[in-house]
Amino acid sequence: MKVWHYHSELELVLLLKSTGTRFIGDDIHQFNAGEVILIGKNLPHMWLNDPEYFEGNSSLEASAIVIHFKEEFLGKEFWNTPEMNAIPTLFERAKRGIRFKGPNKHKIIKQLKSLSQLSDFKKVIAFLQILQELALESDYELLAKDSFLDDFKKPEKRKLEPIYNYIINNFKENISLNDVAALACMNPSSFSRYFKRVQHKTLKQYINELRVGFACKLLLENKYSMTDICFESGFNNLSNFNRQFKSITSFSPSEYLSKRHSSK
Repeated sequence: MKVWHYHSELELVLLLKSTGTRFIGDDIHQFNAGEVILIGKNLPHMWLNDPEYFEGNSSLEASAIVIHFKEEFLGKEFWNTPEMNAIPTLFERAKRGIRFKGPNKHKIIKQLKSLSQLSDFKKVIAFLQILQELALESDYELLAKDSFLDDFKKPEKRKLEPIYNYIINNFKENISLNDVAALACMNPSSFSRYFKRVQHKTLKQYINELRVGFACKLLLENKYSMTDICFESGFNNLSNFNRQFKSITSFSPSEYLSKRHSSK
């Protein structure tokens, strides 16, 4: 989905056929087939397929199993029983988004694929089993930062949602202060002050952080030259790209790549 959005349901995603970039809170990373991700309620997210999916002659297809469910879908008191105490903890972790990584993931993938073949009652029982498996899984990665969640709950942040959506969908382009201020129905100087007060950074800093996050994703894919990554991320020259990258990550692009490979 190419819209930055959130909803009151949790979202469990199994990617069957797809590659691209996922935006979950303030986390930007590549995604591939076989990933299992649980997104908590009201956590902003977006899935953006790679550019080749949108080419006119492309035969590439995106496919996923997505389950939306309310936290209280079995009643508010159901999770309070001792037998169920692991699952509310899972829901709490999911507020930041969870990517599951361990070998047990393959068992969960098999269970998710078989859900559609079950009767309604058996579906619920099987889904509870999946939630319990996820709750007990110890090999996982939390995605959004705690600081993002704390900030996003503030009413001022919610007022900027159309701005965030516009920026995320257009960060590769030349975004001007005038364009963004017009969306907020404010004059540029007033909007600039308002954005900095709410976001604790300038509009330009915010856009550069988003571009660098996307550049990190492209670097890890190891499919593009440094020049291609620079322009694909929205920067207009290599020197500015390198400068902003180091300012935000504390590493040059090559140092960042080396560090990530050595940590695997």
